[in-house]
Amino acid sequence: MICTDEQLAKLLEQLRGGQWVALDTEADSLHAYPEKLCLIQVCTEAGAWLVDPLSDLRLEKFFALLRKHELIMHGADYDLRLLRKHQQFVPSRVFDTMLAARLLGHRKFGLGDLVKHYLGITLEKGPQKANWAKRPLTPRMERYALGDVEYLKPLSARLKHELELKGRLGWLEESCARLVADCARTNSVNADSAWRIKGSARLNRRGLAVLRELWLWREKEALAANKPPYFILSHELLIAIAAAAADSRRVQHLVPGRFSNRRKDALLKAVQRALALPPEQQPEPVRPESTPLSERERARFDELKRRRDARAAQLGIEPSLIASRQTLVRLAQSWHQHAAKLMSWQRELLC
Repeated sequence: MICTDEQLAKLLEQLRGGQWVALDTEADSLHAYPEKLCLIQVCTEAGAWLVDPLSDLRLEKFFALLRKHELIMHGADYDLRLLRKHQQFVPSRVFDTMLAARLLGHRKFGLGDLVKHYLGITLEKGPQKANWAKRPLTPRMERYALGDVEYLKPLSARLKHELELKGRLGWLEESCARLVADCARTNSVNADSAWRIKGSARLNRRGLAVLRELWLWREKEALAANKPPYFILSHELLIAIAAAAADSRRVQHLVPGRFSNRRKDALLKAVQRALALPPEQQPEPVRPESTPLSERERARFDELKRRRDARAAQLGIEPSLIASRQTLVRLAQSWHQHAAKLMSWQRELLC
């Protein structure tokens, strides 16, 4: 485990002379709130290392060297967003082995599945949900973490060869560039939409007021307890309590029995605060932005879907890789407005 600047300096020398770099991360999203970046796994031709971002390391030079490499990663979306959020790091290029596998038509594209398929090696997945903020890591956790990067280079070489044979390497390069760009954006949180969880569309304005107040209460509880909000109270129970309160039904039986008296009282007070709001302060329901397709647009949608599905079947890939249903709807409404947002290989397959 690299946790001192002296140890890090030796790794930097390996990165400077390395021809390739494989990268992965671990966070404590199942154990803390808000989550932390807890571990960075790095592998080059010289070996594999675990970097401890929770220690007092100066990582500026480390990330500067990473930017000079194409990073081999698997399912990079979460890792890139985590690194962008906590370290302001955006790589220059990425080779995502999960994306590569999907573009080749693999239906089982987890890292363990691919390493077993291509390299005949079974990865240990035991400590996958461990608390990565704990120190020291157990030997089993260290083995698991290193296993996530040690096989990425040979795996990427096999995938790259197959992509070249099928003429799809350009698809992966464009997809990875889009992934990096998407993960580099800072997503602003809309205070009026963060609490509108799945199921909220069924609530009336009174129920929405209760849901909003409960969501704010849960956020405070989660931060105070350093636990993910869902572990305080599930989304499903938030909706159930809001619906019951809006209909003037009792909600006490919906409160988990494990709650302390303090937490239970705070929840019930949040419900009462919401019910006391005058109608003009209750949230408005969100109206669907999309309008029904016209007959002509529906015909265009059906043709685009037929073309997408036929090309996907011919290529042996998932249709959604070419275009999602929502994308097809937008293209049916205005091809000229939305086709430019497609990647070039997606556009070519739909034309």
